[in-house]
Amino acid sequence: MEKIFLLADDDADDTELFCEALEEIDPSIICHCATDGKKVLEILQNETLKKPHVIFLDINMPGMNGWECLKLLKDSVTFKHIPVLIYSTSNHPKEADHALDMGALCFFTKPTYFHELKEILGVLAANVNGGLLQAISHFNGIHSKKVFACGDENEKPAE
Repeated sequence: MEKIFLLADDDADDTELFCEALEEIDPSIICHCATDGKKVLEILQNETLKKPHVIFLDINMPGMNGWECLKLLKDSVTFKHIPVLIYSTSNHPKEADHALDMGALCFFTKPTYFHELKEILGVLAANVNGGLLQAISHFNGIHSKKVFACGDENEKPAE
């Protein structure tokens, strides 16, 4: 089954590592990339592209940042069902709580090591068509000084 990811990150190096990790995990995964929240919305509104199974949002981006984009996504009847993971350099628990309160499925600090990124993305890719939250919930506390927090699948807004 086709797997489509959408990454919003204005850091070219982080984007390259993310895409490289996905390529190593499964070369058939499609990854659309955006440099800000406005580009995310443009990609999602493009009728010729299939909708992603999961969206990764960095917080600090020029133009429309991750918080603004997350709010628009979760307020949208069309896009609120797509799981959103905040993917940031931040390791502040308050930001993780804020992300979950706003409707993000998970918040995680960008891993320091490539193998950690591959491990996380591998689990996501393997479970993107069902049981995503349950599969990644074991990552809570994966990094000693990093934050990885997930919400409760039962708390998702009704579609």
